[in-house]
Amino acid sequence: MLWLALCFPLLPLETGTRSQEAAWPVVVASSAQGSATVVACNARARAAGIHPGLGVSAAWALAPCLHVLARNEATERAALERIAAATLAFTPLASTTPPAAVLLEIAGSLHLFGGLAPLKAAVTALAADLGYTLRLGCAPTPLAAEWLARTAAPDVTHARDLEAALAPLPLAVLDAPGDVAATLDGIGIRTIGEFARLPREATARRFGPPLVEALDRALGRRPDPRAPYAPPAAFESKLDLPAPVAETQALLFAARRLIGEFAAWLAGTGRGALRFRFDLAHDDGPDTPVTIGLAAPGRDPAHLALVTRERFERLALDRPVETLALASDELQPLASQNLAFFPDAAHAAENAARLVERLRARLGEDAVRGLTLVPDHRPERAWRFSAPGAATRDAAAPARPLWLLSEPRPLALDTDGPRLGGALALLPDCERIESGWWDGAGIARDYFVAEDTAGARYWVYRERASGQWLLHGVFG
Repeated sequence: MLWLALCFPLLPLETGTRSQEAAWPVVVASSAQGSATVVACNARARAAGIHPGLGVSAAWALAPCLHVLARNEATERAALERIAAATLAFTPLASTTPPAAVLLEIAGSLHLFGGLAPLKAAVTALAADLGYTLRLGCAPTPLAAEWLARTAAPDVTHARDLEAALAPLPLAVLDAPGDVAATLDGIGIRTIGEFARLPREATARRFGPPLVEALDRALGRRPDPRAPYAPPAAFESKLDLPAPVAETQALLFAARRLIGEFAAWLAGTGRGALRFRFDLAHDDGPDTPVTIGLAAPGRDPAHLALVTRERFERLALDRPVETLALASDELQPLASQNLAFFPDAAHAAENAARLVERLRARLGEDAVRGLTLVPDHRPERAWRFSAPGAATRDAAAPARPLWLLSEPRPLALDTDGPRLGGALALLPDCERIESGWWDGAGIARDYFVAEDTAGARYWVYRERASGQWLLHGVFG
């Protein structure tokens, strides 16, 4: 087996600040208490001398304009799971390792991606699109891969090289308790190699079996099974905005972050979305929901972002937005498609569906509708509005005009027949319709195709009971 570890050293910070780069020092604190310590900090905070482990009160002294966020471990776990779902596009076996790592078994994926380097490049691009800082490590055991990623050490692809590669790593990767770490440092044990040379039984008695067992799992001497990650049936994610936003255009950057994460999640799980919803949370009052429907299941991030932009441009905000959330539970399996050199019918159908989605996002759901035929001989009842692209039955009736008048228009009549600004010539074919007696809206008509002197064609009929002529439709 070969494992690729994805470590996210700034996950506590980036789960709350991916919406945009803050213009001030930002840190994530271990809690909201006065004794809290810094867990993660952005570049502006580091430039001010702040670092993880520093007390928040000391950080305030270094940067009076410091912005402090309380750590939310539940949000971090949810983000880690969404990342794991997205990485299923690279391997069928992904496993989360809280607090900030995802492990991928990639032995079977190397040939598909053309080797380790292209695979790592693809994973790195995914993390960048999602807005996360990433460190990668590769090793024959999952724990060793995680250690290599945390320390930015070179990859190891053969088990025979594992012990030598792990030896120079700092002892901190063992995550020993504070008192144990201090004792080991006091006796001069500062690397994994130095720890491995200690007497095994005496080390286990003095410092506890977990440290020795962790070393065995990293070196492959002890089994280290990892539970595969199974994605949920629905997608949910949110971003806390660094400042209240009162204009929808300013929301698009944060929305694109969420859409990129959503699209990667869909690709990893092999699904496409039919409908998704943004919830715009305000400081006062209920959330503002923005629902976006698609004509066909999709997961292309560029298209999802385009449809979202069209929908946001119609949105008027009456209150600033504090948090932006995206959710979807209307999903369908969606297999990957092979691209053709020349456009084909499937490509044309996809383009038509995307046009419908953009029009509905810009004009509204009810402004764009399709037509479907229904089994009724009466022309005004032989169709219904439907969802765009909905299947319809084949028309077995004679050719009829696409443009029907909402109300038939009476025609003048002379000795030569009906007139419409001039004489109309009736073509020989006639269609008699007698129908609807069962619902009280029965008709008895003889329909003709009529042509005027300019060659325009109309659909006219004569009422059999009264003999009156009426115009009902126009041919294109």
